[in-house]
Amino acid sequence: MGESPVLQTHERPTETARITVEVHASDPISRAGAVSQLRLHPEMDLIGDGPQSSGASVAVVLSDTLDTPALLQLRRLARSGTARVVLVVGRIREPELMHVLECGVSAILWRHEAGPEALRRAVLAAARSQGDLPADLLGRLLDQVGRSQRNAGDGTCRVPTDLAARETDILRLIADGLDTAEIGARLGCSVRTVKNVLHGLTTRLRLRNRTHAVAYALREGFI
Repeated sequence: MGESPVLQTHERPTETARITVEVHASDPISRAGAVSQLRLHPEMDLIGDGPQSSGASVAVVLSDTLDTPALLQLRRLARSGTARVVLVVGRIREPELMHVLECGVSAILWRHEAGPEALRRAVLAAARSQGDLPADLLGRLLDQVGRSQRNAGDGTCRVPTDLAARETDILRLIADGLDTAEIGARLGCSVRTVKNVLHGLTTRLRLRNRTHAVAYALREGFI
């Protein structure tokens, strides 16, 4: 099975950086399974998910479907803004996909693919402010955005007015899976310039992370 495409942007932590993780699940068996998998990786520190837990850099949310408790959990985490979110889900409907990304979810992983290494990759992607979507889910997102654009009016894409050409170029390359260094090389600018452009873009448009930025750009017809 191939790896999911990764939408990359901000600076990566060093290999020795510690990642604090909290796991949220509706049943104790699912939580225990995820915790036991994450504890196999020495760079990850597991903390509790009770009312007193705080300080986690990544939150893993497990749910078979996006039911009301799962959506409420995602919204609480989005409001807190303290942790990047990995959603491990059994199935997700297309109308829910954009909503989930706008709740600040950094990475999505199918439950049937959530083995120790896949879960590790998703947590690392979130900790590095990268977006990680399964290939089939990324295709559904593109289809959903395309339909939204066709249904919005005369079937043509609206010309963007609030993104600079450099911002659009960088977002397009992120969507193509290039990392920060590769984007800089492609555009003939420094890595610092790429990071500054992305930081300015996400701050100005109040986007939560790189996945949200690419989803926003797709939905609005910028890329």
